[in-house]
Amino acid sequence: MSDLLSMSGISKRFGATQALDDVSLVVPAGRVLALIGENGAGKSTLMKIISGAHAPDSGTMQLAGAPYAPNGPHEARLAGVSMIYQELNLARDLSVEDNIMLGQECRSFGRAGFAILDRNAQREKVHAALKLLGHPDLRPETPVGELSIAVQQLVEIARALVADSKVIVFDEPTSSLTKQDVENLFAVIRKLREKGLGIVYISHFLEEIRQVCDCYAVLRDGRSVGVGELHGTTDAQIVSLMVGRNVSDLFPTVPHAPGEVLLKIDQLSGERSPLGVSLEIRRGEILGLSGLIGAGRTELARCLFGLDPVTNGTVTVANLTPAATTSARIAAGLGLVSEDRKTEGLAQTRSIADNMTYSRLRPYTRFGWLDLNRRREAVIRWMSRLQVKASSSEQTIGELSGGNQQKIAIARVLHQQADILLLDEPTRGIDVGTKSEIYRLMGELAAEGKAIIFISSYLTELMAVCDRIGVMSRGQLREVRAAADWTEEAIMSVAVTT
Repeated sequence: MSDLLSMSGISKRFGATQALDDVSLVVPAGRVLALIGENGAGKSTLMKIISGAHAPDSGTMQLAGAPYAPNGPHEARLAGVSMIYQELNLARDLSVEDNIMLGQECRSFGRAGFAILDRNAQREKVHAALKLLGHPDLRPETPVGELSIAVQQLVEIARALVADSKVIVFDEPTSSLTKQDVENLFAVIRKLREKGLGIVYISHFLEEIRQVCDCYAVLRDGRSVGVGELHGTTDAQIVSLMVGRNVSDLFPTVPHAPGEVLLKIDQLSGERSPLGVSLEIRRGEILGLSGLIGAGRTELARCLFGLDPVTNGTVTVANLTPAATTSARIAAGLGLVSEDRKTEGLAQTRSIADNMTYSRLRPYTRFGWLDLNRRREAVIRWMSRLQVKASSSEQTIGELSGGNQQKIAIARVLHQQADILLLDEPTRGIDVGTKSEIYRLMGELAAEGKAIIFISSYLTELMAVCDRIGVMSRGQLREVRAAADWTEEAIMSVAVTT
């Protein structure tokens, strides 16, 4: 099998940070390469170099046997390299068709020699790509902003298919997709492999990697630390390469026992959802919420936290009924880690210190002045406890890896002294090692008497971490059982109940 893309001796530095150090990588034609590593290992930087977003400080690249040094993403796309980022990169006000064809429009020339947009030719290409993705019913004229996150992700993928790429990089492409869409995506990737394309697939889910990938390359601290065939390589060996040590338990447990009822929800309904949810959560308990996308899990968390209007029902915290406003719910001891950390959960242009303390500044204020030294000391203590990798407490959130951003989001609700933690997909898009740290932290918090509502689409972690699991469908909480009494098949069976 020939090498379609090769990189040799690639290095890249950002100020004092050595992001990549003498990295070499080979993407064979007709194969799917899993690029694996912890958050901050250098995967994103390496892919941005492949896609033309960054230029390497040193090293060389070849594409289909010819020198390859793109001057920007557009030039890389024209050369045959497409990148599908985890964070969506779409023009929300433009249509599905215009987003897919942006920068690669079909044109014809009129009698006067002027270029005219050929909508018919574009529609044919768009329909073919959407059909291949299993969504032939998606209307090309629909504004992208009206689509769900899952369907927007498919528009990103369709853009790469239309570009007739030689190499396609998928960066966590399933993070917002339904199970059926994931299966459709994997079928598409297999078809692209059969056509001889080179595929780079980045994911923190080893189960996904084994389903769709042929070989792997592991980065750690900006260096290549291992390559090989997936067949015959165990998960433990891959994780060991990622973190530089043996990880004996991916789902560490900390002993904890449920105490008295801390949060009581009685027939809670919202304008968007949920529909009459009733539930009790105890101190020292981790309650998981499962369900398909749109089942109402996130809407329930937002109603509880006062972000979405409540139309009926009550929320009682420690025998008190706080007002249905965010400030009142924070004062009552609720803290929310949003599923969308980029646009809602964190202020990307602000510092770690700002993000961690915005919801509780009182300990550092006096007569209207903010004591920055006292605040910095507190922030550094939390950074140490959660093992945040950053240059300082004043570093901008947007400069951190996804895993470290998520740790700051969790640190914020801990800093505000929340007793009830609403964690909405807290492990999405982060590496195996960081996930393990978050699972351990959740156990420690439960042991301290905090109540945790853990929303996740990853059934394996719900069953491994939670004391009880509730399944939602169409805005209703269908059933709650002890985690030991569920199987993945039983959870899915309830989740698809109409």
